[in-house]
Amino acid sequence: QSIFSDLEKVCPPHCILATNTSTIDLNVVGEKTNSQDRIIGAHFFSPAHIMPLLEIVRTEKTSPQAILDLITVGKMIKKVPVVVGNCTGFAVNRTFFPYTQGSHLLVSIGIDVFRIDRVISSFGMPMGPFQLQDLAGYGVALAVKDIYAAAFGTRNLDSNLVDLMVQNGRQGKSNGKGYYLYEKGGKPKPDPSVQVVIDEYRRCAKTMPGGKPVTLSDQDILEMIFFPVVNEACRVMDENVVIRASDLDIASILGMGFPKFRGGLVFWADTIGAPYIHSKLSKWTEIYGDFFKPSSYLEDRAKRSLPLSAPNATQQASSRSRM
Repeated sequence: QSIFSDLEKVCPPHCILATNTSTIDLNVVGEKTNSQDRIIGAHFFSPAHIMPLLEIVRTEKTSPQAILDLITVGKMIKKVPVVVGNCTGFAVNRTFFPYTQGSHLLVSIGIDVFRIDRVISSFGMPMGPFQLQDLAGYGVALAVKDIYAAAFGTRNLDSNLVDLMVQNGRQGKSNGKGYYLYEKGGKPKPDPSVQVVIDEYRRCAKTMPGGKPVTLSDQDILEMIFFPVVNEACRVMDENVVIRASDLDIASILGMGFPKFRGGLVFWADTIGAPYIHSKLSKWTEIYGDFFKPSSYLEDRAKRSLPLSAPNATQQASSRSRM
């Protein structure tokens, strides 16, 4: 807030005030300024010189000109701009916040970290969720933990796994030791000694029934990680954070590395069908709680056997109003 308040004083009136925050509500960022019409999100994805997506975040007060100018800048620097609404995590990080949390839940019930990564990589992701955490570092995860908890309530999974990793002297790739070991010029190698941290996490979580690991198939692992992501995508579409489902498909591929050949997150979900996804989430909700609770949007589509990508009346009206 103080930075943007200071910027407002020294920048000319036509200057766009953009932030690369990945999570913080833009209304909070611009709260102490008198120029909320030119405050906008310009969220690049890591590594920014490789990932092609530029998530442009508008608030209710952002001017159309600021949005248009940032789209133009994005194209000039060879990025693919997608305009989204303002909320905690915006469209992409909000949709994918259950991705990491789901992987933590699986570990808490006894599933091997490296098996999870192998399953997700085999699906077509560039790497599994734990190697991704190593690459991104744990600082951001710790910073946004409380923000997600406040925003998402009971569907947020409270996990102390990252805290335990840091306490054990692990920072991921940045210090050469996370779930994997990193040597200069070499490929990441699974670190067997991380099991000490995993065991402590499981003792804290107390999620394993009878203290014994749960038996899951690779398909179960895949679904328990990605179906909550699809569920959050449904909320994002229902709240008109994105104008159309294809925006999330593009963003999931270009921003999060979702496999191209699967057509994007929502497209892939529609090949499975809302009724099946809803039934699985409902079953897991009974066992593990609200983290898996189906959204009203998904529940409605499942009851009517409609594609998740089919626009509802609110989305159609919103889309027309922006044309």
